[in-house]
Amino acid sequence: MQDPVSGFTYPDEWVSLCRNDVSRLLVSQGLAVLTSDGTIRKRGFTTGSTASAAAKASVLSLTKSGITKVSVLTPAGIRIHIPVFAYRGKGECSKYSGDYPGDVTSGMIFTAEATLADSEVSLIFSEGIGRWNRDTQRYKTGDPAVSPQARDEILNAIKEAIEKTGVPGVTVRIFAQQGIEVAEKTLNRMIGVAGGISILGTTGFVEPWDDHLEQAACDRAILAEKVVLTTGRIGMKYARMLFPDREVILAGSRLGTIIPNLMGEVIICGLPALVLKYVNPSILEETGFSTVEEFMTTDNFLPAMNTSFQNYKKIHPDVRIVVVNREGTVIGDSS
Repeated sequence: MQDPVSGFTYPDEWVSLCRNDVSRLLVSQGLAVLTSDGTIRKRGFTTGSTASAAAKASVLSLTKSGITKVSVLTPAGIRIHIPVFAYRGKGECSKYSGDYPGDVTSGMIFTAEATLADSEVSLIFSEGIGRWNRDTQRYKTGDPAVSPQARDEILNAIKEAIEKTGVPGVTVRIFAQQGIEVAEKTLNRMIGVAGGISILGTTGFVEPWDDHLEQAACDRAILAEKVVLTTGRIGMKYARMLFPDREVILAGSRLGTIIPNLMGEVIICGLPALVLKYVNPSILEETGFSTVEEFMTTDNFLPAMNTSFQNYKKIHPDVRIVVVNREGTVIGDSS
C-alpha cells in the first residue's frame, strides 16, 4: 500500500496489522496515515483547502441551493470532499485538523462571498488574511500571505464552480473570522506577516505529526541500510531523485530527535529553511533578516551556510548535508 500524498510505501507488516477496512480505505485515499502498530491518524485540511471549499460553495450557491458539501482538488492531486454552509453567494467552511493536536487554526471559519461578473474571475483576500509588511524573495510589501499552491487551489475550485453553474464570471472575496486573533498564536509576526493568518498548503493536507509518528519515522530510519532524512514533501521529491539507492524518510522538524539514534552515514536533504535552522539555529542572528529565504538573496548567505556545515560536521562527521532550492538545484553540499 502506498501513501498517495507522500509516495511512501508502507511496510507489509504495518498493513497486515491494520485490519479495519474503513481505516485501510482512508489510508489508500491519502486521508490518513498508517503507523507501525497498524493504527491510523487522520490528516486534516490546510487553510488553502478550507478557503477553496468556501470559495467553491459561494459560487455554487449563486444558482443552486441545498449545498452542504463540495469537492476540492488539492495540490497533491487528490480530490477531497469538505462540509460547507452556502446560501445566496456566501460560503463558509470550518478548518478541519484531523488528528493533529497542535493546529491553532482548528475550527476557524473561512468565509467567501461571490458576486457575478461579466467574464472573468477576480479573487480578493480581505479581513483576517495576513499581508506581508516587507519585501521578500517571493512577495512584495502589501501582498496577501497566500502561497502560490493555495492560490491555484482556490482559483481551480472557483473555475470548477463556474463550469457547474454556467455563470460568465465572478468576483470572490475571502476573509477569515478570528484571523487576527489566531495569527497571534502563529509565527506570522516573526516572519513579517501582519493583520491575519496565512493561507497555505503545499499538498492540501495537514499532517497528523505526533510522538507516535516520530517514533515510526525513527524506527524506519534505524532499520534502513542507507538513509536520507528530509524536511518536507519538496525535499522528499528531490531527495529520491538525487539518492535513488537510499531510503528517503520524512523527518520534518524532528531531525534532532531522530539523528542521535542512527549509526553510520546519514544524509540530510531538503529546502534551506528547516535544514539550516537545524544545523545552525543561530544562522539568522545579526543578519537583519527574519527568514532564511530573505537571507538567501544576499552575498553573505553561501559563506554562512558553508560555515554552518563545517561547524556541524565537527560534531557530526557522519552526517552529510545537502540543501536544494524549490527547483531541485543543489545549492549546498557539506561533502
